[in-house]
Amino acid sequence: MEEYVLLLCSLAFVLLLYGAARVSYSIFWKPKWLERQLKRQGIRGTPYRPLIGDMNEFVRLIKEAWSKPISLTHQIASRVDPFTSTIMQKYGKISMYWVGTTPRLIIMDTELMKEILLNKQGHFGKPPLNPLILILTRGLASLEGEKWTKHRRIINPAFHLERLKEMKSVFAVSCDEMIEQWKRVVPLGGGGGFEMDIWPEIQKLSAEVISRAAFGSTYKEGKKVFELQKELLVLTFEAMTTLYVPGFRRKKLAKDITSMLRKIIEKKMNAMRAGESRVYDLLGVLLQSNNQKDSSENPSNVKTNETLTIKEVIEECKQFYLAGQETTSSWITWTLIVLAMHPDWQEKARHEVLRVCGKKEPDFEAISHLKIVTMILNEVLRLYPPAIAGYQHTYKETKIGDIIVPAGVDITLPTLLIHHDPSQWGDDAGEFKPERFSGASKATKDHQQAFFPFGWGPRTCIGQNFAIMEAKVALAMLLQHFSFELSPSYTRAPYTVTILQPQHGALITLHQI
Repeated sequence: MEEYVLLLCSLAFVLLLYGAARVSYSIFWKPKWLERQLKRQGIRGTPYRPLIGDMNEFVRLIKEAWSKPISLTHQIASRVDPFTSTIMQKYGKISMYWVGTTPRLIIMDTELMKEILLNKQGHFGKPPLNPLILILTRGLASLEGEKWTKHRRIINPAFHLERLKEMKSVFAVSCDEMIEQWKRVVPLGGGGGFEMDIWPEIQKLSAEVISRAAFGSTYKEGKKVFELQKELLVLTFEAMTTLYVPGFRRKKLAKDITSMLRKIIEKKMNAMRAGESRVYDLLGVLLQSNNQKDSSENPSNVKTNETLTIKEVIEECKQFYLAGQETTSSWITWTLIVLAMHPDWQEKARHEVLRVCGKKEPDFEAISHLKIVTMILNEVLRLYPPAIAGYQHTYKETKIGDIIVPAGVDITLPTLLIHHDPSQWGDDAGEFKPERFSGASKATKDHQQAFFPFGWGPRTCIGQNFAIMEAKVALAMLLQHFSFELSPSYTRAPYTVTILQPQHGALITLHQI
């Protein structure tokens, strides 16, 4: 009996030592080894702090920056992303900091960025996702490898040119409904105009566009999904930046969102079976992959041996609701704010729209001739990219340029900072100059990849053309019916909660024309 107890004690002691060694390796030895590997190559950055890394400083800088507005300037990086801006200024364009026990490299060199995004060696991938993020969606943007390839191939037909041409009229219908609502409150002709916070209005517009064009449902059916997703986003951000983890409420929201999407999917499936619904929207293409048996029934050319489960379809719906609504609404809102700040460019754009389209709804051909509108939209994307950074992770040791990056290192590609970099865009990088994108000269000094609002390389955003068309249609139609200026009550406070947005709304004074 004593021998048995001794054996158990010995086993427990060995397990305790093993556990202590694992913890010590994860918390101390591995981070310090990675730090040495990077710093001996001349990469500077913050010192490693066990477990917490730079979280305290990150939160402190954000709280300080977001506590006060800024002047009417397009140089917004120090308010929107104060931590990364501070690290870059202190340690250089290739520098490092710590996310918990993981070192994170900031790469602002466009040649190195190109190598990373092309990922020819296959050593880069999405960073291990925080479970707090995964509750939002496990769709295309979070997938890797063969699973990503399969989902991308199945979804691609929904964004082909012919499908987008069909969706154009849906964009216009949604815009027209919003414009008619605005006309009921905005006086025609003279007068003082009407003050409106356009941020929630444009969010509603993008939500309706997605519901109609991508899911074939009405905004009324999808409205609750958007409301719950926005609440879930806020709770997720709070959980990531504080010690408070609102677990029960987040799980309840996620469950409700899934349930609502399942009902929309079931309704779509029944309509498709009855021949009452088109296949060529996003949801139709996803569900078609589950139903088609041969190529004669499969005009989208989706491989019939590739299918998505209903659970996967739900996750892709969450992804598109989240990415499509938030990013496009951010883009359109900042465009209206910027044009209110620059009435000369607003008039140039309006003149072009009226010359090309008159007061008619812009058709697909007309949209392709809106050169000034396109220049403006690109310059707004440069100054106000909805996603302010991209992230990668090294899963195997790899070499980029002259840097050997060990496995286990996160990489940040700071889109906002690169878009504002004077070495790429000139000394006027912080100014609004749409002529950069006129085509007469290269927008950047040296590198086309210095402009990547939709990402770059194989994983460029699949909804890029969808977003571009929606933004062009919305801006053209708004310019046909309204002029706008900044309200005296407007507070200049850009910040980011997953996407770049106005912290205190976007108060614009509208005039009907």
